[in-house]
Amino acid sequence: MEGRLANMWRLTVNETKFVETALQSELRADGRGLYDYRKLTIKFGKEYGSSEVQLGHTHVMGFVTAQLVQPYKDRPNEGSLSIFTEFSPMADPSFEPGRPGESAVELGRIIDRGLRESRAVDTESLCVLAGKKVWSVRIDLHILDNGGNLVDAANIAALAALMTFRRPDCTVGGENNQEVIIHSLEEREPLPLIIHHLPIAFTFGFFNKGNIVVMDPTYIEEEVMCGRMTVTVNANGDICAIQKPGEEGVNQSVILHCLRLASSRAAATTKIIREEVEAYNREKSLQKVKRRPALAKPEVSGPIVVVKEGHKMSADEEESAEMSREHVERLNLSSVELKSSKEQEAAAAAASPGNFKGGPSNWDPYTEAMDVDSLKASLASKGDSVTKSPIKKKTNDSGNVQKEIAEDLEMKDTGEATKLKTGEMTLKDAVKPKKKRKNKSN
Repeated sequence: MEGRLANMWRLTVNETKFVETALQSELRADGRGLYDYRKLTIKFGKEYGSSEVQLGHTHVMGFVTAQLVQPYKDRPNEGSLSIFTEFSPMADPSFEPGRPGESAVELGRIIDRGLRESRAVDTESLCVLAGKKVWSVRIDLHILDNGGNLVDAANIAALAALMTFRRPDCTVGGENNQEVIIHSLEEREPLPLIIHHLPIAFTFGFFNKGNIVVMDPTYIEEEVMCGRMTVTVNANGDICAIQKPGEEGVNQSVILHCLRLASSRAAATTKIIREEVEAYNREKSLQKVKRRPALAKPEVSGPIVVVKEGHKMSADEEESAEMSREHVERLNLSSVELKSSKEQEAAAAAASPGNFKGGPSNWDPYTEAMDVDSLKASLASKGDSVTKSPIKKKTNDSGNVQKEIAEDLEMKDTGEATKLKTGEMTLKDAVKPKKKRKNKSN
């Protein structure tokens, strides 16, 4: 405790008097008015559910995660929402690592009360299997720099992270539908949380026994103020929560004045958050399309688009109409080419009727498949006698060739007959039959 008090930065007496005197003149050290808000900047990380909020010099980072757990016995059909804060010594020398201090616990309770009691997040939609499995959403808030008004910056960081968070899709299957199957991001598109409204927290600081009220106090003003109050409202003007720590009393009129200021400011802050979230979602959707494999450009079929006079087509309509015209022209050209090719084939078939196309014809294998010279050579090599009667064939266009074959055969027979008359012996005549051999031996 002594080390923590030694690390705390304290204002001098002159600095304290300067701040109080300036506020009495409705002036602030950073040049703002009493009810002016500091510049709000919201950034998002590459992963779902990560946000980074900068309110002036205050810097807070939020991160949302979810896991399947067993529900509470008194609420078996509802999921859970929990908030954890981390005060790093890097943000403020008075913060110590380890167990969270009073300021960290108070910050988490204020944000949790605004989200939970206002039913901003639909916890019933987090139920997967009644009484057995529900989603437990956890919000981690990390304080990176303490420039004053940590509650407002942490609240906006929590809302931005919740709006960009996507939980995995899951189905119930197995035996008796008691098994939960969690699908990866590649299988199914993750699902966002159902958020009904955005409860925005606004912190007010009181000075001079509650007579002076400032909005969004800085770190220096927090050291001087005598009390503070946090009001959580949405864009519709509904009061979600009020937190007033400290012993300093505040009049009722001052509280009502703070509520009116918070309601008027809530709509503008909600608009800023939604615009930043929509821009982030658009960027994510474009990145998702780029990651998908490129598909072949589909051909456009259909009638040609005709534009009436006086009607101007957009760029997309003109492009689609041009593509449809080109496609129809290609179809017409291909049909003409196919028709002309068929006509050419039919003409070629009519010009050469002797070509075999699979139907009946007068094709003669002897005239087209037999070579006369090879036939002569084969007959000359054989010594067998051939009958004098010529081979009868069907008369056709190749009658001359058949006559030549018959004449050759007759000439060969006459040649063999003259050999027998002259007395020349053939190999057949030289071999005696078996009967003659037996008779001679006997």
